Amino acid sequence: MPGDTPRPFVYSPPPAGALPVIHADDHILVVDKPSGLLTVPGNRPERADCLEARARAEFPTARIIHRLDMDTSGVIVLALTTHAQAHIGKQFEKRMTSKSYVARVQGEMTGRSGRVDQPIITDWPNRPKQMICHDRGRNAVTDWEVMDIANGVTRVRLCPLTGRSHQLRVHMLFLGHPILGDNLYAPPAALTASDRLCLHAQQLGFRHPDGGAPVSFESPAPF
Repeated sequence: MPGDTPRPFVYSPPPAGALPVIHADDHILVVDKPSGLLTVPGNRPERADCLEARARAEFPTARIIHRLDMDTSGVIVLALTTHAQAHIGKQFEKRMTSKSYVARVQGEMTGRSGRVDQPIITDWPNRPKQMICHDRGRNAVTDWEVMDIANGVTRVRLCPLTGRSHQLRVHMLFLGHPILGDNLYAPPAALTASDRLCLHAQQLGFRHPDGGAPVSFESPAPF
C-alpha cells in the first residue's frame, strides 16, 4: 500500500554456474534468468554481479534490450549486435512482442479470466515500490487466466499488454491476490508462503532481427 516502507534490500545472487542458454545465434542470446539475479548492475560495487555481466563473460557483445525484476525468473533476450538491439527494442516500444508469465498468488481467484486496467506510478517516498494512481499514473493493462486452484493458492497466467515497472505484482495486489514470496508487496502470510517470488516469464515472442520471421521461446516455471 502507498506509504508502506519497503522491506530492507539484501542482494544475494544465486551462485554463478553455466549460463542457462535457451537459444543463441549470430544475432540474439535467449537466457533463462534465475530468480534473485539483477538484470543489469546495481548502483553499488557489491551489486555488480548481474545477468548482463554473466552473459558477457561468454558472449562479449551481449547487450540488454529489456529487463526482468531481480526476483523474477524466466525468458529474457539479449542482443549480440547493435542492429538486433535496435530492431527488438523497437518491437518492445511498439508493443509488438508477446509475453506470458506464470504466478502463484494468495487466495482463490473468482472467475476464470479477466483484465486489470489500472495506471501505475512510482511511489517516490518508498522507492522502488510502485502504486496505482489515476491522476498521474501511466496506462497499465494486464490480462489474467486461472490455470489451477489448490489449497488456497491460485496458479495464474499473466499477459502484460504494457510494460510498467512491477506491473504484474501491483496488479495482482490490486485484485487482492498478492504474488507469493513478494518481498515488496505481499503481506506477511503471502511473503513467507514461498522462499522466492513466484513469478516466472514463461514465454517471449518477437520477430527475429535477421529477416523478421516470428520466433518464440519458452521456459517452464520452476514452482
